[in-house]
Amino acid sequence: MDDLSANLDIERSPAQRLVDAARDQKRVKGLTHEFYRYPARFSPTFVRSAIETFTRPGDWVVDPFAGGGTTLVEAMAMGRNALGIDISSLSSFLCEAKTQVLDDRDVSAFACWMERIDTTINMHAPSERHDEYADAGYYRNLDGPEFWRLRKAIEQALSAAEKLHRRQAHVLARCVVLRTAQWALDSRKTRPSVKAFKSYMHKQAGLMLDAALEFREQIHGLELAHPPKAISLNRTTAGAEKEELVAQVCPPKLIVTSPPYPGIHVLYHRWQVDGRKEAPAPFWIAGKLDGAGSSYYTLGDRKNPNLQSYFDNLKATFDSVAAMAGRETTIVQMVAFSKPDWQLPKYLEVMEECGLEEHRPWDAPLEDDDGRLWRDVPSRRWHAHQKSHAPGAREVVLVHKKAGP
Repeated sequence: MDDLSANLDIERSPAQRLVDAARDQKRVKGLTHEFYRYPARFSPTFVRSAIETFTRPGDWVVDPFAGGGTTLVEAMAMGRNALGIDISSLSSFLCEAKTQVLDDRDVSAFACWMERIDTTINMHAPSERHDEYADAGYYRNLDGPEFWRLRKAIEQALSAAEKLHRRQAHVLARCVVLRTAQWALDSRKTRPSVKAFKSYMHKQAGLMLDAALEFREQIHGLELAHPPKAISLNRTTAGAEKEELVAQVCPPKLIVTSPPYPGIHVLYHRWQVDGRKEAPAPFWIAGKLDGAGSSYYTLGDRKNPNLQSYFDNLKATFDSVAAMAGRETTIVQMVAFSKPDWQLPKYLEVMEECGLEEHRPWDAPLEDDDGRLWRDVPSRRWHAHQKSHAPGAREVVLVHKKAGP
């Protein structure tokens, strides 16, 4: 950034910077954000701006729908502590992988694993079948003869990762296998060769190690008395305020999140392979268990015309979010709607029922008709079937505080 740009940035108010960040269209990148392509990923630029606007170093930031861990990464990188809650065990794995701070022994162990990738993956050598996962159905739609080479390559890479005795090196190596398998299998029309798979994995391992070291350097450069930490809880947010660990960090200064969108179908828990067949392989590769359907991760069945189960679950969730919040807590959400004309008013009604009052911290009225901050959604696979001007292709930023005298 040149001096002129820096001066212009300083002159903008925090609220205006938040508006600009919300409308930023740059792709997700930097630090450890690219470890995995989580569906409907939260914008790091926006999260960073929200953290800058509403918190100070040492404060706690909570994300009750942690997803791919964007909030946790950005909070730690800025010297804040973070608590992420998500019902998906895959999310918990990703949050751990993205926020761990490697030491030199972890780096050395991982580098050795990375350099052995070419010999580890060998179609002439045996592989160790993960029977407990295969028997439980986690190989589903990957168990055909057309997938045996890639399946074997994944098994061999995972077996090598599991032999790493350094926990953080093991997690990073497993995440490399997960990212490579996602590239090779998810929503692809053609399958890559084993040679291409190995080449991509080696490249990805190098990139992810560099990103992890960048994250470590960022953390060490903060020079804080107490290094920031991230906590990830694998559970539903409803009722989480009763957990002792949650009670210890609440109320936070900021709750920032992107909840499941009402009426919009997102596959958080499956890959699509071989003509849109759903594969639960990411949980097997991450070493986690899952047995739930899509409505479990999206707060309800999108086929219900009134989305009753969605809004019932939203109410239960934000009752707990409100219980975690204090008078000084700001709650920031980014959400989209399939039919905003009735879903947005209903959504705001639920927030009000939970004791949350909408705020609009903008310096001046925005140009949008309702005075709220809207943004166009960058190209994403989960809404690719929709027309670009469809309502689901826009997100709105909602800011709430606890209502009270």
